[in-house]
Amino acid sequence: MPLDQNQWPNDLRAFWLPFTANRQFKKSPRLLVSANRMHYQSSDGRHVLDGTAGLWCCNAGHNSPRIVEAIQKQVESLDYAPAFQMSHPRTFELSNRIIDLAPQGIDHVFFTNSGSESVESALKIAIAYHRARGEGQRTRLIGRERGYHGVNFGGISVGGMVNNRRVYGSLLNGVDHIRDTHIPEKNAFSRGQPKHGAERADDLERLIALHGADTIAALIIEPVAGSTGVLVPPIGYLERIHEICSKHGILLIFDEVICGFGRLGDSFAANYFGLTPDMITCAKGLTNGIIPMGAVLTSSEIHDAFMTGPEHLIELFHGYTYSGNPVACAAGLAALETYRVDGLFERAASLAPYWEEAIHSMKGMNHVIDIRNIGLMGAIELAPRDGLPSQRAFDAFLQAFEKGLLIRVTADVIALSPPLIAEKEDIDTIFSILTEVLQGLD
Repeated sequence: MPLDQNQWPNDLRAFWLPFTANRQFKKSPRLLVSANRMHYQSSDGRHVLDGTAGLWCCNAGHNSPRIVEAIQKQVESLDYAPAFQMSHPRTFELSNRIIDLAPQGIDHVFFTNSGSESVESALKIAIAYHRARGEGQRTRLIGRERGYHGVNFGGISVGGMVNNRRVYGSLLNGVDHIRDTHIPEKNAFSRGQPKHGAERADDLERLIALHGADTIAALIIEPVAGSTGVLVPPIGYLERIHEICSKHGILLIFDEVICGFGRLGDSFAANYFGLTPDMITCAKGLTNGIIPMGAVLTSSEIHDAFMTGPEHLIELFHGYTYSGNPVACAAGLAALETYRVDGLFERAASLAPYWEEAIHSMKGMNHVIDIRNIGLMGAIELAPRDGLPSQRAFDAFLQAFEKGLLIRVTADVIALSPPLIAEKEDIDTIFSILTEVLQGLD
């Protein structure tokens, strides 16, 4: 049913929407009023298939009973506990459950409230770690072109998406970037990991030669670059990155805010690729997107470097009011239990081949110039309109929504990441609607 008139916002002016064309939105608002499993309900009463798991986060779908019940019970017993010099049992329980899913050698969890905060925390920990072990000159941070690491100053600085950076000035000093791995002339329409581009890892050696390894604290990269349009790492690329960082004593941070918690068919991309970085940042799927929460996972070597000096002194001067919030922990525990009991990581792995065939069936459609996929992630890149970059994909977004499908677009790329509970019929519906949309695009 359409939204009751008494529930409709009486004025849209006050709210400044994030990452949104606000003027266009307020002329024609797209409001979601409820959700269940694979679908949203819009304010005009339509069911909208969620092709993006919210914003890469609702991996167990919407209105998951186990998570809803856990949140309700937690609010009734302990709504908040101080995060400094105090804690509560669920922070330790959730930390242990996360570590059970992490690669061997990752042993500790520092809680945050978002992916952006996880990145900021990891970058600060990296610099502080080197100071703690007597290498305080290691302050330089390395990111990657087209990388996305949230929206705070550190994350934007190491990030490499131009529009996220251009209006904020010089950002942090002492930051550099390696090249991205997007090589469409060789890798267009690759299925899974592209064959070409592993040599681009050696760009890190170029920056090491330029700046000196002893000045570099950390390299942060997404194992699969999500927000820029699902850039899948070439075969051998991540292994070479790991090797170079280890050789030069540079901390390797995997930003798994998007690809953690089942998106690739394993608990973390690090496990999927068989690598153990020094730190992992995560959020989104940690609580199924229901309560804001993030985390930094670290090795014992990093954690233990801070555990020196008198025991009554604070070891790391960093944290947030809501770090390890009880309600967020309850949501996280219930989300991880849902993933386990319902076998959602394994489900994603088993669906990945069907997903691959379905998305690559779009090859040859109007304006499609590339298709990329891995796990239950995918991207369909469109040729931009002359002089109007991103407009064609935005039109596709609007038309898909009107036809009952939520997609995500970035520049002229359609990005897709359905909940892990998707059935093959849901995948068929996603690409049936997209076929209609692309056939109608000019």
